[in-house]
Amino acid sequence: MDPSKIPFDMDPSELLFDIEAYKRQSEIEERYILNQFRERRKKIEEDYPPRSKRRYHKRDHAAVNQRLIDDYFSNQPTYDDTMFRRRFRMRKHVFLRIVEDLSRSDDYFTQRFDAANKEGISPLAKCTTAMRMLAYGMAADAVDEYIKIGGTTALECLRRFCKGIIQLYEQVYLRAPTEDNLQRILHVSEMRAFPGMIGSIDCMHWEWKNCPKAWEGQYTRGDKGTTTVILEAVATHDLWIWHAFFGCPGTLNDINVLDRSPVFDDVEQGNTPRVNFFVNQRPYNMAYYLADGIYPSYPTFVKSIRLPQSEQDKLFAQVQEGCRKDIERAFGVLQARFKIIREPARLWEISDLAIIMRSCIILHNMIVEDERDTYAQLWTDYDQSEASGSNAPQPFSTEVLPSFANHVRARSELRDSNVHHELQADLVKHIWQKFSMFRG
Repeated sequence: MDPSKIPFDMDPSELLFDIEAYKRQSEIEERYILNQFRERRKKIEEDYPPRSKRRYHKRDHAAVNQRLIDDYFSNQPTYDDTMFRRRFRMRKHVFLRIVEDLSRSDDYFTQRFDAANKEGISPLAKCTTAMRMLAYGMAADAVDEYIKIGGTTALECLRRFCKGIIQLYEQVYLRAPTEDNLQRILHVSEMRAFPGMIGSIDCMHWEWKNCPKAWEGQYTRGDKGTTTVILEAVATHDLWIWHAFFGCPGTLNDINVLDRSPVFDDVEQGNTPRVNFFVNQRPYNMAYYLADGIYPSYPTFVKSIRLPQSEQDKLFAQVQEGCRKDIERAFGVLQARFKIIREPARLWEISDLAIIMRSCIILHNMIVEDERDTYAQLWTDYDQSEASGSNAPQPFSTEVLPSFANHVRARSELRDSNVHHELQADLVKHIWQKFSMFRG
């Protein structure tokens, strides 16, 4: 009986009996509910065992920093400059410049101390971690044995390092050629029998191992057999990459990527100089790229001749295919320097792949700038002739148009197939005349 419903005229003896019965019933119900709760909790613990606590690994960051300095950065390091260049992919002063610039621009790459005044990971260790992962394609936890840094922290170092490289150096090392750069490129191209040529264009595929299942259909192409992401690039003979467009699905071909690429945006908007040059005594005013056969017949592309029959066509195809290997060499050197973009990408986000690819290209151009005089003989010859003054090459005529009067006209000029075939025919005769002295 509920005590709140007891009548006033009830016998006290009966009331005592009812209250005692009510208490006993309440205790039984309470024990039953408690037993049910314990059984339910036991079953949950069996089905979902508790996760183990995060283990603490003692890492002596001060000793790691000192060992890194003794190995590479002291006055008498354990490993000489040759070993440093091999393992860091660049010379020591270039790497130290990067570390210094990152330390000034991002607080993450500064020396920190915790609440117990314990030294944290040094900027050298963080940048070395990122470079090892880029250069050797290491997993995130593979650098822990030498630099004593966990996998999660290593990934954070990689992302912050790549974003810092893009923020600091993109405007200098990944941009369109300036007026001086354009003059150099055009003169070197003229020495190679292609006046008006400003580089070679092509695409490269980067395998994406951890592509989401929902995207596999649009990133998988039959001839590749796996999910890939495409990079479109333009490179010159010294392996400098002037243009990079990354992120297109692997199912696209070079023409589809070209339709999405911003490579011709500045030309159509009138923000680039028009180059005036002569081929076979005929004037032209639009620079061009060397390309393979899949690209369309535009005046901005010069392709090889498929199945050449005459001697002139054979010579042109040989010279064009030899010069167009600049972009293939650039891709090969880029993948050799940074193994992370040669092996299947293990990251989950395509945005992470984009910053890794972009930062690798910027680092590649920084290395090219620092070491160009060791292999680019044509570039060195041009610099020497320019410095001498007496035999300096005459500058190409370029003019920057403020804007095109008609955007449709600009697009039609870029896609005029008749001009493409005229330019190709003139180049065939020009190369034949240029190399006639060697045939005689």
